[in-house]
Amino acid sequence: MAYSLGIDAGGTYTDSILIRNSDGKVICSNKALTTYPDLLEGITNSIDGLDPEKLKLVTMVSVSTTLATNTILEKTGYPVGLILVGDYEIPADSEIANCIMVQGGHDSRGEEVEPLDISAVENFVLRLKDRVSAFAVSSYFSVRNPDHELRVKALIQELTGLPVVCGHELAQSLGAYERGVTAYLNAQLLPVAEGFLKTVVNEIERRGLESRIAMLRCDGSVVSMQEAMKKPIESVFSGPAASLLGASYLSGHETCTVIDVGGTSTDVSLIHKGLPYLSENGAIVGGWQTKVRALRMETSAIGGDSHIWVQGSRTNIGPRRVIPLCRAAVLYPSFMNTLKKRWIPDRLKLNEHIQATKFFVRTKQKASNLSKEEEELLAHIRNEPLSLKDVYWDRNILPSKKVMDSLIQRRLVQVIGFTPTDALHVLGEYDEWDSEASEIGATLLANFLGTDRQEFCLDVKRLFARNMAKDLLAFLMEGVDRNEIEKMLEGSFFSRFKVDIPVILLGGPVRAYVDDLKRLIDAEILVPEYSSVGNAVGALVGKGTKRVEITVRTIYSESKYDLKTKGVFVYTPTGRRHFIIRSEALEFAESFGRELILDYMAESGLSPDQVTINVERKDIKVHTGDIPLETRLIFEGISNSDVYEKAVSGHKELFNSCEGNRGQTEPLDCNSPEETSLTENWE
Repeated sequence: MAYSLGIDAGGTYTDSILIRNSDGKVICSNKALTTYPDLLEGITNSIDGLDPEKLKLVTMVSVSTTLATNTILEKTGYPVGLILVGDYEIPADSEIANCIMVQGGHDSRGEEVEPLDISAVENFVLRLKDRVSAFAVSSYFSVRNPDHELRVKALIQELTGLPVVCGHELAQSLGAYERGVTAYLNAQLLPVAEGFLKTVVNEIERRGLESRIAMLRCDGSVVSMQEAMKKPIESVFSGPAASLLGASYLSGHETCTVIDVGGTSTDVSLIHKGLPYLSENGAIVGGWQTKVRALRMETSAIGGDSHIWVQGSRTNIGPRRVIPLCRAAVLYPSFMNTLKKRWIPDRLKLNEHIQATKFFVRTKQKASNLSKEEEELLAHIRNEPLSLKDVYWDRNILPSKKVMDSLIQRRLVQVIGFTPTDALHVLGEYDEWDSEASEIGATLLANFLGTDRQEFCLDVKRLFARNMAKDLLAFLMEGVDRNEIEKMLEGSFFSRFKVDIPVILLGGPVRAYVDDLKRLIDAEILVPEYSSVGNAVGALVGKGTKRVEITVRTIYSESKYDLKTKGVFVYTPTGRRHFIIRSEALEFAESFGRELILDYMAESGLSPDQVTINVERKDIKVHTGDIPLETRLIFEGISNSDVYEKAVSGHKELFNSCEGNRGQTEPLDCNSPEETSLTENWE
C-alpha cells in the first residue's frame, strides 16, 4: 500500500495530509502553528501528527506555501541587480533598486534595433557583484529574439558566477517592463526558495522517506523541486491555488467556485472542468504587476482573526488581523486578569485602537530608526498584554493612532482583540480556545451598542457572511463596483442571488456560516470533510502541466501595391527560426512545441505516454480567406495523473454520505472566458 503526503505552509498553520494512492481517499490530517522565520519546526510538528506507519509508505510529497507572497509583501527579498535592455518607460513610483537601462533590444519581428551596449553591462555588474545575490535581465522584445538577454546572462555568469534570471525564461507574453519586474522578483526569491525547499527535502530525508518531491504553482500545476528552485516567483498565490484544487477534490466537483476563509483574508476563485480559472493579465503581488499566470481571485482583507471594533452605533470588521481574545488567554498566563479589569474607555473617543477589548504586547522584533514618539510608546509596552489605559496609566493623553499604527506595521507590537472567531466561541459553534475570554469581550462591546452579547455575536456572524457573499458576487460579476454589490445585498431581504454552480467553503469554522450565506445566495453550498486542511489536499492533487506559445509570422515587403512574402519567422521560447515556405514553418512549430512539452515533462519523471498535449491555434487575418498574417500555437501538456480522477469519483460517494449541507439547486455548466487578445506590435 502506498500513500502521498501533502504539506501547506500557510501564514498561521502548516497543514499536512495523507492520501491513499490506490483510491485517492484521505487517510489522516494534522495542523500545527507555522514557525517563523525557520519553518522547520512547524513542518516537523505538522507531519508528526500523521500516522507514523503509513508515513513510511509515502512515495510522493507535494508542498504549497505563502512564503514567496509574504516575502514580496513584506519587502524582505534579497538584493538584486536589474538590467533593462532597450528604451523603457519606468514608472515614477518604481521601487526597484540597483537598476540600469542600456542600449539594445529588438523589434516586433525579432530584428535588432540597436547593438547591445555590453561594456555598460560589464561596468554595472562589476560595481554590484559583491552587493547582490543575483541578477535579472529583460530585453525589449526578447520574446521575439532573446539574443541580448542570453548574451548578458553569459557575461554575468562569466564575471560573477551568480544566478541570472532572464525575462523570456519566465513569460512569453508582451510587456518588457513587466517581464523585467517578474525576473527581478524571481531573482529576489531564489535564496528564499532554496532555503524553504531544502528544509522540506532535509525533513523528508531525515525520516528515511524515498519520495518524489514536487511543489504547487500559482496556476494550480505541480513542478519538480528543481523547477521550483529556478522559478520561485511562480509559487506566489500557490496557497489559494491549493485551496481551489483541494475544494474541488474533496467535494468531487470539477466545476465550482470556492470561498476560502483564512485568518487574514477571504479568497474567492473558480475551477472549471478540473482546471483553475486563470488571469491572463498576470498576478499582481504587493503592487507589482507581473507576467506570472495565476488564479483570478477576489480577495478581501477580512478573515476569522480580523479585528471587531465598535464606534457610535456601528460594528466594524477589520481590516487588521489581531490575536483573538480566546487564543490570547491561552498564550499569555496573565491575560485573563487584564481582561477582567474591564476598562471602559470614553464612548466619544472610541476608534480602531481605543477599544475596551484591544490589548498590546511587544514582539521579539528588534527596533531601529524610531521617532521620539515611537520610542516613548514602545517603552511603555511590555511582554504581557496591556490595554491602552495600562500602557499610559500615568498620563491623561493617549498615544496618537499614527504612532501606534507605525509600531504595528513594523511588527514591533502585536495586537489582541475581539474577532469573528471569538463570536463563534460565544455562540458555541467553535471551541478551540478559551470561550470565557470571548464572552467577556462580547459583553463589553455589546454594552456600547445597547444590546446583549448573544445578539451582538449573531450580528458579527451575519456581517461576516455578508462579506463572503459580497466577495463571491464581486468575483462572478467582474467589473461591477463592490459598493453597488453592497447596496444590492442590503436590499435583498425578499430576494436572493442565484449561482448556478456549487459554492465550496474552506477554512476552520466555515460550517457556521452556511445558513447565513444561504439567506443571501441561492446555490448549492457545500462544506466537505477535511475542509480545514483543504490547502494541504490541493498541494497534493495538482496536475503536472506545461504551457508553451509559438508564433508563426509572415513578413511582407513594404509596398502595399506589390505585396511579396519576404519570409516566415517562427518565434519560440528558445529563439527564432527563418523559413521560406509557410507550411514548413508551421510543421516545425507544431513539432517543436510538442518537443518542448515532452522535454519539460521528462524532467518531472513523466514519459510521453503519461502526457496529453492539447494544441490551440489562433489565426490573425486581414480578410476572410486570406493567408494568415500570424498564427499563434498554444501547446498545453497535462500529465495523465489518475489521482484527481479517483477523487472525482471516490469523493462524490464519500461526500454524499455527509447530509445537511446541500442546497436545492442543480449545478449548471460554466463557460470559461476565451482569451481574445491579439499580438500587438508594441511592448
